[in-house]
Amino acid sequence: MVTSRTRHAVAGLDGPLAVLDLDAADRNAESLIRRAGGVPIRLASKSIRVPELLKRVLALDGYAGILAFSLPEALELHNDGFTDIVVAYPTVNKRALASLAGSADALATITLMIDSVEHIEFLEHAVGDVPLRLCIDVDGSLRIGSIHIGTRRSPIRIPEQALDLLGRIESSPFTTVGLMCYEGQIAGVGNAGKGAKARAVRGMQGRSAIDLTERRTAIVRAVRDRVDLDFVNGGGTGSLESSAGEGSLTEVAAGSGIYSPGLFDGYEHFRHEPSLFAAVPVVRRPAPGWVTVFEGGWIASGPAGADRLPHIDWPRGLAYSPTEGPGEVQTPLKGKAADTLNLGDHVFLRHAKAGELLEHFPSVTAVSGGSIVDTWKTYRGRGWRF
Repeated sequence: MVTSRTRHAVAGLDGPLAVLDLDAADRNAESLIRRAGGVPIRLASKSIRVPELLKRVLALDGYAGILAFSLPEALELHNDGFTDIVVAYPTVNKRALASLAGSADALATITLMIDSVEHIEFLEHAVGDVPLRLCIDVDGSLRIGSIHIGTRRSPIRIPEQALDLLGRIESSPFTTVGLMCYEGQIAGVGNAGKGAKARAVRGMQGRSAIDLTERRTAIVRAVRDRVDLDFVNGGGTGSLESSAGEGSLTEVAAGSGIYSPGLFDGYEHFRHEPSLFAAVPVVRRPAPGWVTVFEGGWIASGPAGADRLPHIDWPRGLAYSPTEGPGEVQTPLKGKAADTLNLGDHVFLRHAKAGELLEHFPSVTAVSGGSIVDTWKTYRGRGWRF
C-alpha cells in the first residue's frame, strides 16, 4: 500500500498524476537481483517506460541490457545513450528498419527478433545486405496433447526447427547472436492460494519447468554446436527462480517487479513492494458513502476480467460501482472511507500491469524519504508513442 509519507509528499499537487515511491522501487530492484541468483537481468523496458528509471536500475550490478518492445523504441533508446538492446518482438516497420540500416552504431547494439523464414525474407527485402543482428525466438509454452498453455508466439519448439531456421539465416547477410524463450505460463500467471485452481496452476507451472529444462536445453545445445551465441534469454519477474536455476540461460528478463503492479499480488513464492501509483482527485460526492474521482479507467491488457481493473490502493475499503466500474472521465467509489475524503483529496490506484499506466501520463513524480526528489518524463512525455 502507498505509504503515508508518499501520500503527504504529493498531497498539494493537482491530480491525476503518476507517483513513484523511489525507495520501494530501489528495494524491488535489489530483490530481483537476489531472486535471479547471480544470473544477469535484462531489463524489460515496456514494464518501465521511464528512461531515467531505466538508467537508474541499469547502473546496479546485476542488470545488463534492455529488452525493448519495438524497433522505433529501441532506436530512441539508442539515441538516448542506451546500449545492448534486444527487441523482444519481430518488427515489420520499414521506416525504422531503414533508420537502423543507416546507423553503424545502432547496428552494433540493437538485436532483432525472428522466428520464421518469412521474417528473414522480409528483412532481406527491407534492408538488403545490411548485417543485422538476429535473435531466434523459441516457443516456451506448455503443450499437453492438443492443449496449449502459454503465449502464442514462436512456431519453433524443437531443435530441428531451430536448426532449419539457423541454416536459412546462415545463407543471408545476417548473424544469429541470441536465443530467447519466454515462459509466460510461469512468469505471468499468479499461483497463490489454497483452492483447487491455485493448486492446478502450481502443478502446471512445475510440469512446465520440467518441460522447459529438457526442451530449451536441447535447443540451446543444438544451436550452440553450430554458432557462437552472445546470449540466451528467458524468464520474467514471476519465474526468476526457476528460469535462473535451469542452467541453459545466460540472462533472465524482468521489469514488472520494479513497480509490483496489482496482478503481482497473486504469486506465492515472492512479494515485492508496490511502488507505482496513480493519484486521482475526488471531484464530487453523489451520496453519503460515495465519492467520484476524476478519470481512473485504465484497464490492463489481457483477457477481460475484474483482475484487469486498477486496484484501489488507498483509502482501503473503497469499491467500484457495480454498474459503472472505473471510467474514462469519472469513477464513482463507495465505502465508509468515502466520507473521510474532501474535494481535491487523492485516491491512490495501482494498475493491474506495470508500464501500461504510464501511457496515460507525461511524467512520473518520484518520491523518496517522504519528499519529492524529481519529476521524470515518461515515454509519452518525450513524445514517444510506439
